[in-house]
Amino acid sequence: MPKIIDHDQRRREIVAVAKKLIIQGGFEAATMRSIVAEAGFANGALKRYFPNKDSIVAATFQSVLAEMNERIDDSDPSLDPKEALRRDIEVTLPLDTYRIASARVLLALWEHSVANEELATLYREHLHEWRRRLAVRITEARGKGEPCDAPAVTELAGEVIGMSIGANVTSLMFPDGALIPEHRAYVDRLMRNIADCTD
Repeated sequence: MPKIIDHDQRRREIVAVAKKLIIQGGFEAATMRSIVAEAGFANGALKRYFPNKDSIVAATFQSVLAEMNERIDDSDPSLDPKEALRRDIEVTLPLDTYRIASARVLLALWEHSVANEELATLYREHLHEWRRRLAVRITEARGKGEPCDAPAVTELAGEVIGMSIGANVTSLMFPDGALIPEHRAYVDRLMRNIADCTD
């Protein structure tokens, strides 16, 4: 009886290998040859799943963004609006060694997306959705009955996104997690500001 191959699982394994190589050595380390060697596949087997490096990069980027979205989606419905907002902000920050390592993947992929319109579009869509979700959370946490596109809400959402991206970039210079207390302090200040503006 022929062996049944789970092709979706194979694709996930290849993407996991690409992420690992990018974490270890940056974007240039994830060559087709190094991915094949690390994954233990024959040369021709990789092309069955991904025809070239760009297709692996796109899948890796999608995987990293999907992982971030899953962390946001995995919220506890019993949390009050302020705690739900805090949680959604904290899951996007490099607050542990795994997320600091993931930031290395994001940085490599951001750089590559500058010259790749497909990846740039993918990330822009992610940013729009992220901003939309944050605006909903911020509106609920402020409790003032504002629309989600109110200037105060969109400004806060933009601030959170900018800070999160900046935190992920700077965390790469401090892989030991030295900036984690600073990031947590930012979230505390933000939550106090939101609490101060509620009725």
